[in-house]
Amino acid sequence: METFQIVATPLLLTLKISIIATFFVTVLGILIAYILAKKEFPGKWAADVIVTLPMVLPPTVTGYILVILLGKNGMLGSIFTRITGNGILFTWQAAAIAAFVVSLPLMVKTTTSAIGAVDRSIEEAARILGRNELETALFITLPLAKKGIIAGCVLSFARAVGEFGATLMIAGNIPGRTNTMTISIYSAYQTGNSELANLLVLILVAISFLTIAATGRLAER
Repeated sequence: METFQIVATPLLLTLKISIIATFFVTVLGILIAYILAKKEFPGKWAADVIVTLPMVLPPTVTGYILVILLGKNGMLGSIFTRITGNGILFTWQAAAIAAFVVSLPLMVKTTTSAIGAVDRSIEEAARILGRNELETALFITLPLAKKGIIAGCVLSFARAVGEFGATLMIAGNIPGRTNTMTISIYSAYQTGNSELANLLVLILVAISFLTIAATGRLAER
């Protein structure tokens, strides 16, 4: 029973954080990807670089930047503290933000490529037939790019589940509150509890395998 509790707590926390992060990554990622794929505007390359940056930065650097932004005196942290009266660092919400930040580039890059590959003549035909840009995007472009979007969601979810460095920086390792699966694996290894570490690793591998397999079948259908 004790082992079950030790495993269940970080597992449920990881799933909650990953699902929430993936939801916001999907919504915002599709919007950003559509703009990058279909629009031309000054500073487009800079926007692309900023979105991609967390994918190439070391996780600890990303985490440090988030600490600066989300601290009580930070640009975003001060607003949050003013509204709620509490800081956001070292909470599960901070872990969700870290997962969101590191996962977003994967969603944007994959979806941008998928949207950019849609035949423009089909979109133009839809507009000739009276569809406006929003209707064309919702009913033509995004459905045709759905496999890329699904792939982006899967990669983002997997990245959120496996996030470690940035999460440890801004959320810490608080048992029952911020100890995700990856952090629990690290703690178990540090304390020499290889049995627990092996069990947690197997669960993470199983989750990743099942997610990718199920999504592949869905994309085929």
